[in-house]
Parts: sequence; structure tokens; C-alpha cells
Amino acid sequence: MDLFDKIAKNLGPIGQHYEWSHGYFSFPKLEGEIAPRMLFNGKEHLVWSLNNYLGLANHPEVRAVDAKAAADFGMAYPMGARMMSGNSVYHEELEQNLATFVGKEDAFLLNYGYQGMVSIIDALVDRNDVIVYDAESHACIIDGVRLHIGKRFVYRHNDIESCERQLIRATKLAHANGGSVLLITEGVFGMSGVQGQLKEIAALKAKYGFRMLVDDAHGFGTMGATGAGTHEAQGCMDEIDIYFGTFAKSMAGIGAFVAATRPVITYLRYNMRSQTFAKSLPMPMVLGLRKRFELLKSSPELRERLWNVARSLQNGLRERGFDIGATNTMVTPVFLKGDLQEATALTRDLRETHGIFCSIVVYPVIPKGLIELRLIPTAMHTQEDVNYTLEAFTAISEKLNAGYYKQAVSVQSD
Repeated sequence: MDLFDKIAKNLGPIGQHYEWSHGYFSFPKLEGEIAPRMLFNGKEHLVWSLNNYLGLANHPEVRAVDAKAAADFGMAYPMGARMMSGNSVYHEELEQNLATFVGKEDAFLLNYGYQGMVSIIDALVDRNDVIVYDAESHACIIDGVRLHIGKRFVYRHNDIESCERQLIRATKLAHANGGSVLLITEGVFGMSGVQGQLKEIAALKAKYGFRMLVDDAHGFGTMGATGAGTHEAQGCMDEIDIYFGTFAKSMAGIGAFVAATRPVITYLRYNMRSQTFAKSLPMPMVLGLRKRFELLKSSPELRERLWNVARSLQNGLRERGFDIGATNTMVTPVFLKGDLQEATALTRDLRETHGIFCSIVVYPVIPKGLIELRLIPTAMHTQEDVNYTLEAFTAISEKLNAGYYKQAVSVQSD
């Protein structure tokens, strides 16, 4: 079969719906200033789908630094990969400040979070090593694990007993092969809002001798007394061997970093293919990240506002009988019962009638028969935004339970 014929006949579980979903449910266009209220399809919507946790995307000081850095350096400087010609004192300065903040000796800036995690895993393990990872790990972890040519064992999500059983298997195999064990989990699971069991897993290290890599994309800047991350919130900063954070969430930027002991970071600097063979982060982004990081540390009121909004939203949803799972972070999932057709009709009603834009998640990301509406609170949302959303969600829930969205689909089909 011709390659193009094959892919034309199988666009994938999400792509198969592109003809009716593209531009509305998939690849939608939000326009205007990044804020709680933006334009979608020409109408203002209350937006709960952007990971702009601390509201730094349009902070006036950030915008000023971004503009000045672009004017001073352009978007090309420094040219080349970090190892060859793309290094600068600004890159190194930011790395050291990040390392100190998250409680590690050294850090390495990465061009992107997704490819960064894939490349970290690739660099750390060889065919004799064994990976143990959480079943609900982010796609970047899954893809990194898939590239591993050695063995890997998955444990049930946040299940310590299952984790230990897989560690026993992994340890035996690694010892037999002369290899090591790397355990990978997340600080905050972005779909459910549940924290990873970092402290409990770290307590197993003395018994099994593994190393621990934590993806804290959602936790960096939002979790812990200073915002240093989920490992700070759980009181186990020293037990996490390799800490990974991204700039796309709380810092509203591009890129990521990995932090660990100096020897480990030195090894990664010289062995991460995604960095060795890719262009360095442009100077405007580095200087802009430096300003974002400064505000993250010096403006605890932003994190406090984020959590006030999140608690108010989550408490209100629970009081109204909504299932928001076991979230113990700012990520707020709302689980409803319904099929794909009901999910699309409900989401359209939420947008067109109530002017609320949030992410919709259906099978195969979650089990069949469930609809997840994921809300991402930010420091820029208000109590009025929360109150309005609670009323709207009550209205759509009543319609869903009454079978309205099945009828709506039937009418549209006719």
C-alpha cells in the first residue's frame, strides 16, 4: 500500500473527526490579548483553557522586557546550538538561578518542554537500564519511554503498592543485566489535577536504589510555599534526583529546564541530542524568562490569587454536586456522563449560549461514556467569573440530565 493512501484511510482517533471538529472543537482560534476574556468566532468568551496560571503573559513589566530584548537583540541571537556558538552569560545566569530556586546544584535550559523530556529519558538510560513509570504520565514521558530500547514497567496511577511491585521486577532485571532503574512520575497530573505521590515514592528509594525523575510542568511556580514546585509542597525536595519544569505554564513562555546535581547536569549538557543539534533559546525569550522568573519569586500575591480563584471554583462545583475527581491542585476537571455526540452539543451550548470556553476531553483520552470539561483557573480570573461559570455549569448539567443534548443531536441530524 502507498504510504499516503494508508494515512488517508486512517487519520487517527482524533483526526478522524476533523471534518466537523476542525476550527471549533479542534484547532480553535482564540483572539485578542491573553486574558480571561478573549474572542472566539467573533464573540467574547470567558476563557478557562489557558495555562497562564500567574497572569504573566500580558504583565506590563514582562511585555516591556520582551519588546526591549527583541529590539536590542533581534530574534536570531545567539545563533547556533548552545554547545557550538549559542551560549551566553544570560543563559547560564538563568540556569543557576533556577537550580537554586528548586533546590538543586545546577540546571540546563531546554528549547522546548516536550522534546526536552523525551531527550532527557533518551540520554539517561541505555539498553541495560529499566524504566518504571506512572500509567497516566504525560505524552512526552510516554514517547520518551517508547524510545527506550530496554525494559520498562508501568504501575497503576498513583498506586504505591503497584509501584513497589514494578520496582521489585525492575530491580531484579536491572541487577541481572548490570543496569539501573529510573522511576518517572509527575508532580501535578495535568488532566486530573492530582499530585503525584512524590514523598511516598521517594521513601522507597532506600529499599530499591532507583533514581527519580519528576515532570513538574504544572507544579513549577504554583505549588509549594515559594512556588518552587510540588516537591516543595510535599517536603521532599532533596529526595527528587532530577527535577523538570517548563516555562509554558506559570511563566507563560517557551522552553523548559532540568535540574539535578552538577555531574548529572554536565552529563545532560553534553548528551541531550535535542539540545546538541538544535538552536539555542533566542535572547528575547531568555531575558523575558528572567523577568517572568523574577516576578514569580517576588509576587507571591499572584500565586495567592490563583489559589483563591481555584478554591472558590472547586468548592462551588462540589457544593452543586459536580464530580471534580480527586484534584488537590488548581487544575479543575469536571466529569459528566455522556457520549461524544452529547459532549459536542453540550460544549457548543456552553460556548454559544453562555460564552464560556474551556477544554473538552473525551474518549480515547478518558474512558467511553465520560465527558471531561477541564477548567484552568488563573490569577487574572475574578469571583464574578467563578459565579457566572457555576451558574452556567448548573444549567448545562440540568440539560444533560434531562436528555436535552441527545435531542439536540437528533434534531441536527434530521
